[in-house]
Amino acid sequence: MSEIKNVAMITVCGRPNVGKSSLTNALVGEKVAIVSNKAQTTRNRIYGVVNREDTQYILLDTPGLHKPKSALGDYMVKVVTSSLSDVDCALLLVEPIPHVGAPELALIRRIQEERLPAILCINKIDTVEPAELLPVIAAYNEAWDGFDAIIPISAHTGSGLEDLMHELRKYASEGPQLFPDGEISDQPERQIMGELIREKLLLCLDKEIPHGTAVEITKFSERDSGVIDVDATIYCEKASHKGIIIGKQGAMLKKISSLARQDMEKFMGTKVYLETWVKVKENWRDNVNYVRSFGYHDD
Repeated sequence: MSEIKNVAMITVCGRPNVGKSSLTNALVGEKVAIVSNKAQTTRNRIYGVVNREDTQYILLDTPGLHKPKSALGDYMVKVVTSSLSDVDCALLLVEPIPHVGAPELALIRRIQEERLPAILCINKIDTVEPAELLPVIAAYNEAWDGFDAIIPISAHTGSGLEDLMHELRKYASEGPQLFPDGEISDQPERQIMGELIREKLLLCLDKEIPHGTAVEITKFSERDSGVIDVDATIYCEKASHKGIIIGKQGAMLKKISSLARQDMEKFMGTKVYLETWVKVKENWRDNVNYVRSFGYHDD
């Protein structure tokens, strides 16, 4: 039986590809958010849940703040800014570069508007020498001297994560447990299945093609034997993209499906039977109705 008596809501924000989802996964201890080396991988706000001693930490993993170029982009930016309301702390994640860019400045302004306590996390410290962090810290202190703490971390190696959790404990307040024991995310299992397929699209496809894809899970059911059946439709924006996703004699789609199925089985702890199809919906990212139909809408 859990002894949770305190709760802390923490928004993890930053520019695209800085490691927000990697950090969320590392703190949760399981994969709740997909990861790729391409910008704008995360589209929705995802809650990762960490129970430590008497405290439940709810991490809000958000899309990277960027200049939107489509209805989907507008939605993603709105998710970021709205996620900095009604939380206990903002965690601004940055790279070890001694320059404060426009996305970071915009997020600092938003944190100031909300009068939120904030921690600056410098990620990817495994890629630089320790002395290189000093000018990074100086640059951010010059931009804003209101951070409660500045913590160097590596989501990849785990360095500094215990220090971070210790600091986050300060923002917890007495309150009821919001997620039951064993629940590590607010995402339904079928949504996670769709995200795992989208992660493999980002991994296997080049240039703009994966950013123009959306995944709809049309079937998610469990047999008496415990095997889970998943039917998924991958939508893309152009007929030429459909050919590339399917590949020669279906080889690319088979590779994407095989990689996704392996992760699905790991996540569900049972055998998964996956069937995938590819359909075209031209320029869906610019169509607000399509964007909403794929699950990118306000609550």
